[in-house]
Amino acid sequence: MSEHALILIDIQAGFNDPIWGVRNNPNAEERAGDLLSHWRAKARPVVHVRHVSVEAGSPLSAAGTAFKPEVMPLPAEVIFEKSVNSAFIGTGLQAHLESIGASELIICGLTTPHCVSTTTRMAANLGFKVNLVEDACAAFTSNADTSFDNGPALTAEEIHRTALAHLNGEFAQVVQSQSLLQT
Repeated sequence: MSEHALILIDIQAGFNDPIWGVRNNPNAEERAGDLLSHWRAKARPVVHVRHVSVEAGSPLSAAGTAFKPEVMPLPAEVIFEKSVNSAFIGTGLQAHLESIGASELIICGLTTPHCVSTTTRMAANLGFKVNLVEDACAAFTSNADTSFDNGPALTAEEIHRTALAHLNGEFAQVVQSQSLLQT
């Protein structure tokens, strides 16, 4: 039987900083927490990923690397730290997933168009089947610098949905947390 691993990406305190702008999906951490509780109850593999920025003054350094309470890792749970968008670069994530026989990944986290998207794309390229949990991910308006075309700024919801649309069907199946909790 293939293993289904839950990967929680960058659900950390640094994303509470107002520098990121307006955010969509305010319940994403809660939905990720629901998935985490379900995975723990089923004794399925869980992987926590956190971004540790190498940029001076980044909200994702120092205290900003702390995991949010909804998804606080247990002592025995695996944690990978990264300083780039992909959770596969510079970490042992791929080797870990292969060692536990994981062939299908359930991915959620922050932010949809950045680390979640990059990790999802790489996971698919590495041969993993990916379910991306729409309501357990979120995006921010700061990702919407449209000054390159003088067009209107995109909302956080538009950014989120566009990122998901680019991934769905090619790199992942976009799903809702409730559908995973019922199976």
